[in-house]
Amino acid sequence: MSRLLILSFGILGYLTFLATFLWLAGFVTGFLAPTSLDSGVATVPTSIALLIDLGLIAAFGAQHWVMARPGFKRRLTRWVPASLERTLFMLATCAVLALLFTQWRAMPRVLWALDGTAFWAIHAIGAIGWTVVLLSTFLIDHFDLFGLRQTWLAFRGRSYTQRPFVERSFYRFVRHPLMLGFLVAFWAAPVMTLGHLVFALGFTVYIVAALTVEERDLLSLHGDAYREYQRRVPKLLPLGRRESWSASARSA
Repeated sequence: MSRLLILSFGILGYLTFLATFLWLAGFVTGFLAPTSLDSGVATVPTSIALLIDLGLIAAFGAQHWVMARPGFKRRLTRWVPASLERTLFMLATCAVLALLFTQWRAMPRVLWALDGTAFWAIHAIGAIGWTVVLLSTFLIDHFDLFGLRQTWLAFRGRSYTQRPFVERSFYRFVRHPLMLGFLVAFWAAPVMTLGHLVFALGFTVYIVAALTVEERDLLSLHGDAYREYQRRVPKLLPLGRRESWSASARSA
């Protein structure tokens, strides 16, 4: 495959990711998106809608779980250039999310609804969650995470090198601020419908389970340095170990 084709594929994958990320934010919040968690009317019984929606969440989890594993990556790169592995992962993720966005069945029963100041305050908390997600990607190398750096290096004829992990900003308080941002964004709903609750609960279960496996991969990759990081910094919630935070701040 030519270098220009590899780079073009990487750019296509990155632009597809950007569009999908914006759609995800709109899908969850109901703002400026063609579909949302609560759009439309319930067209099937709640029990059927629940099975369909849980199946869509499971499909996302299965795709992520399988394709993120090092063994799968090694097998995949026997057939495609290694520089395209991350782009293919992102495109597969976008495809599964597009399936979820278009096939989600609304369950519009309202469990709670806030209005006035509380309504906008919860939306503001959700916006903070989305901001943490985006900023976290830049703290660990945004363009590497979404495959564009790999294809750019291949285009220039340079070998890929793993970026060293740098403990900074959000990563001094929790080990996975990107996932924490998603959880905040998913749960910050001033109007909580049954469908939104199923979405938030389903992805919470997936995130907690997936991080357990991801941490094993990170230990294999970074060794004792990551083990020490685990000892000092909480996994997902910024609770406890305040003395280690202050020590990190003094050493910055």
